[in-house]
Amino acid sequence: MAQATMTVSVDEYERDRFNEFCAAAGLDASTAFRMFVKAVLRENRIPFEISGDPFFNPVNQARALKSMREIREGKGTAHELIEAEDE
Repeated sequence: MAQATMTVSVDEYERDRFNEFCAAAGLDASTAFRMFVKAVLRENRIPFEISGDPFFNPVNQARALKSMREIREGKGTAHELIEAEDE
């Protein structure tokens, strides 16, 4: 079967970390991506769970917006950062 090229864009830090992971697993990035593609096609799904960041759920966003509004209105309380001691 003829080979085709796919291009994936990620930031340099993620690319470098991914390449380090692949090397530690005895793979290169191309092999890892081919494994991913084959798993998607075999299982007819993304082969891992994908979920949204809970920070962005509507309830949490409403709470954050309310808190920011209260801070702007001077209703907030300032607290000092207390650093935990090493055990």
